[in-house]
Amino acid sequence: MEHLAEALKLLVTPEDLGSEVYLFITQVTSTNTTVPIIVIDQKGEIIIDKNINYNQKNKDKVLKRELDKMKAHQKPIVIKVFGEGVEQYLYYKESSLLVKLKFYPIFQMGVIILFIIVAYIAFSSARKTEQNLVWIGMAKETAHQLGTPISSLMAWVEILKDENTDSKIITELIKDTERLEKITERFSKIGSNPELYPENIYAILKSSILYLETRISKKIEIQYPYEETKELFIPLSSSLFSWVIENLIRNSVDAIENNSGKISIDVNETEKEVLIDVTDNGKGIQKSKFKTIFQPGFTTKKRGWGLGLSLSKRIIEIFHGGKIFLKSSEPNKATIFRIILKK
Repeated sequence: MEHLAEALKLLVTPEDLGSEVYLFITQVTSTNTTVPIIVIDQKGEIIIDKNINYNQKNKDKVLKRELDKMKAHQKPIVIKVFGEGVEQYLYYKESSLLVKLKFYPIFQMGVIILFIIVAYIAFSSARKTEQNLVWIGMAKETAHQLGTPISSLMAWVEILKDENTDSKIITELIKDTERLEKITERFSKIGSNPELYPENIYAILKSSILYLETRISKKIEIQYPYEETKELFIPLSSSLFSWVIENLIRNSVDAIENNSGKISIDVNETEKEVLIDVTDNGKGIQKSKFKTIFQPGFTTKKRGWGLGLSLSKRIIEIFHGGKIFLKSSEPNKATIFRIILKK
């Protein structure tokens, strides 16, 4: 820009209009095709403008606006006109190419960050898929391994019947054997898409409660205020859904530290959904852990792998297309887990 100003100064008062110097000066001034410039006189009138886009209708408005920007950008280059005792002032701003180049590192950094994010998501997805395959493999292998001892237990029950063993003992053995068969069925369905059939949700809830009532402290009361004749059929995998209910009840039992408390199960309906709330008056859960409790491995107990709620979430949300979440928790008053299923 300084060289251009010098050329403009010489161009104003050329000694020889036909000289090679004059032609060179003219060439210098004409080669600027990218840098916007405005030259004004001492009165502030614009006498030269270049590389500024406008039409004749808005010329004055655009030039004034661009001149204000240039004045704010930096001081002008003073052009002293020889022999006339006057000055002109050259204002300019960065070329469009230089402006674009300024943003290039930001754009490049954005591309790099985007690449890192995509790579991280892909890696995380691959790792989760691998973890899921490991858990699925373990579940199916467990189901397979349980098959042999269950068959053996069933045979022993038949032998005990022939030996005239106490009927109460045989009844309990049959219950536990059937229970093991159900557990095996549950594990075998992990990793596959179980078929959903219209099932009476009240019957499944009642069955789960009856099984657990004999296996928890007598000081804990499970409240379920529904008659056996009540019916509500929705698409379910009964074995997997009952697993979720049992997990939630067992968690509530563990949360009632003094072994004396209440657990209630409430069912409500909307036009399209069924809402099941499992409530206990146990020690509660901190609000900061509302989401992490469903992650594999999270547990507040000294024993256990922390898979109950993680499996429950998978069963409800992936297999049944519903939702399960911790609705609220107030220590020693009410901790509520909610399940939402489509009718």
